[in-house]
Amino acid sequence: MIDVVADDGLVLAATRVAGGGPGLLLAHGFGQTRQAWSGSQRRLAAAGFASLAWDARGHGGSGRNPETRVYAGEQFVADVLAAAAAAARPGGQRPILVGASMGGLTGMIAQARARPFSALVLVDITPRWEPAGVARILDFMGAHPDGFGSWEDAAERIAAYLPHRRARKTPGQLAHLLVPRADGRLVWHWDPRLLSEFIPDTEGLQDVLDDACHALDVPVLLVSGGRSDLVTADTIAHFLELVPHARHVQLPDATHMVAGDDNDAFTGALLDFLSDLSAVPTAASGDPR
Repeated sequence: MIDVVADDGLVLAATRVAGGGPGLLLAHGFGQTRQAWSGSQRRLAAAGFASLAWDARGHGGSGRNPETRVYAGEQFVADVLAAAAAAARPGGQRPILVGASMGGLTGMIAQARARPFSALVLVDITPRWEPAGVARILDFMGAHPDGFGSWEDAAERIAAYLPHRRARKTPGQLAHLLVPRADGRLVWHWDPRLLSEFIPDTEGLQDVLDDACHALDVPVLLVSGGRSDLVTADTIAHFLELVPHARHVQLPDATHMVAGDDNDAFTGALLDFLSDLSAVPTAASGDPR
């Protein structure tokens, strides 16, 4: 584990996995932690790829904003740039971003502004999204403000939210998602202020994201879930109009939680994309493809 220090001094917890090939920066979705990428990191390392995954501010082991500072989208974009610098390979080789949901959105904006990445992999996220899908996610995240009475209670509620998952989560699998409170109740790892501060700040991002997509001049892969209620055929078509050179792969059995629903298929699609990138000759490090 390493620390990534944000521009404002906040410390972001990160996990670096060594490898000899190009570096990947793995950005999780809202409400997740860097452990969402653990399975993929192991397979990437076996294939020779270095990777760095980090907890976004207010999530997991990373620091939280002080009470006097409201969470805002600009902070998360700046954090992506700080993490990108930490993931850069020797000689200045730019990392490849793999961003799920929030991680993909902030990564697209960061790329348009500073071009820190040599390629982007967007995991079930497009500049436009279905409001009903977002509402379902936020409803669940806000449904248990007082936490859970036991690991079994938490596992049951999560299973009801993710009925397509066959196995219930064990206490060990939930350990990075829930934090024991002083009274013994288990609460989510993320700062509850994110729901009232960060989420409203993202509502006006869609036009910003459209502009960011127009600026994407590096290889791009969109991996969508065939059962996602957030990214649909319409939002995908809109994205491909903005980024006509992008490649799209759909995993038919996955929901919005693509990497968690079908990690083998997701990581396989990612490795195929990386293999194709390595076959394309590039200019000097840091130059666009």
